[in-house]
Amino acid sequence: QVQLVESGGGSVQAGGSLKLSCTASGRTFSVYIMGWFRQPPGKEREFVASISRSGDNTYLRDSVKGRFTMSRDNAKNTVYLQMNSLKPEDTAVYYCAAGQGTRFTSRYDYWGQGTQVTVSS
Repeated sequence: QVQLVESGGGSVQAGGSLKLSCTASGRTFSVYIMGWFRQPPGKEREFVASISRSGDNTYLRDSVKGRFTMSRDNAKNTVYLQMNSLKPEDTAVYYCAAGQGTRFTSRYDYWGQGTQVTVSS
């Protein structure tokens, strides 16, 4: 079992920045591809970013490229999502996930409880 705990959410104005963290406990963290997903109000959960086991490769949804950066620190069992130039459409509950990767929720075995990000115009 892996337990994931997100932190760092909050409310910001458009153009602002937030950095989300997700810390894992349980099984070896580095064996998992990690992902960030988000669920906007009234919409389905959607892929935001993923990172390879070593951290050498990241994948981002098109709408956040150039604004969001995902990283991981395997020594700290933690992944991060640095979000810059935030837009109101980034408002969502953000979830951290661990599994076998890709952009599909079915490829992830473990999920955090989510953290709210609200961007006001």
